Amino acid sequence: MEIKKTSLNKLHQVNQAKFVEFAGYEMPIQYSSGIIEEHKFTRANSGIFDVSHMGQLFIYGDDDLTKDLEMIFPLDLQNLKLNSSKYSFLMNDKAGVHDDLIITKLEEGFLIILNAACKDNDFKILAGLLKDKYKMVLDDQRSLIAVQGPKSVDILNQILEKVEDLNFMSGNWFTYKDQKLYVTRSGYTGEDGFEISVPNKHVISFTQKLLENSDVKLAGLGARDSLRLEAGLCLYGHDIDLKSSPIEAGLKWSICKDRINSADFIGGDFIKDEFRKGPSRVLIGLLPKGRAP
Repeated sequence: MEIKKTSLNKLHQVNQAKFVEFAGYEMPIQYSSGIIEEHKFTRANSGIFDVSHMGQLFIYGDDDLTKDLEMIFPLDLQNLKLNSSKYSFLMNDKAGVHDDLIITKLEEGFLIILNAACKDNDFKILAGLLKDKYKMVLDDQRSLIAVQGPKSVDILNQILEKVEDLNFMSGNWFTYKDQKLYVTRSGYTGEDGFEISVPNKHVISFTQKLLENSDVKLAGLGARDSLRLEAGLCLYGHDIDLKSSPIEAGLKWSICKDRINSADFIGGDFIKDEFRKGPSRVLIGLLPKGRAP
């Protein structure tokens, strides 16, 4: 199987990235400064992560789409504000997790960000559940970069005016060189930050523009993993999978309480029962003494 490359691959090479194969893509695991320095720099300043391997699924439809998606996800999508995002799950009948995801309400439908290793299977599952009633586009013409860290808002606001007005877990369309970028104030490092959907042909120039600021540096998947782990954020395939439920993973906060009572979504009966009785096992974090193993 041919390994895919993101549109930022040449930029990674120029910056002396060390590559690994991940979810069928050649991805930068680290750069010359190393994972620990990239981790620390992101915590103190800002790091840029190429997450273009993840799936950007646009589903277009009307109120019926909202109702149909509520039969799948344990969310109150009816009352979700325009350009607002929620963290959720695609589950099976026994509340095993196919994938965790971020769903954002757009004017013409929804944008769902899917994990790279799961996106093709997620598309098939969702297309089947929605019975091909809606236009679904798993867009490979757009790249996705995450700008994360306490200085991210100041850095990005110099390029995209008024991006600072976005609240956490909200987004909007912005214009860069006559191109439409969709920006959400979100991420998976535990820091303030943004995820930016950019047309492939403009992502290198946009990233280079960001790198003109000395407060931001490229960071690889190694630091992204250590940052999310330090923040206690689950990684699909490691901390959650088809053999675990959101309740077991300590993620019941992400399930709408009203939906738990109605249980009218896939896996709802199992979630309701587990919520009432408590899970038989739970995911915990361990803090090592001294250097981490």
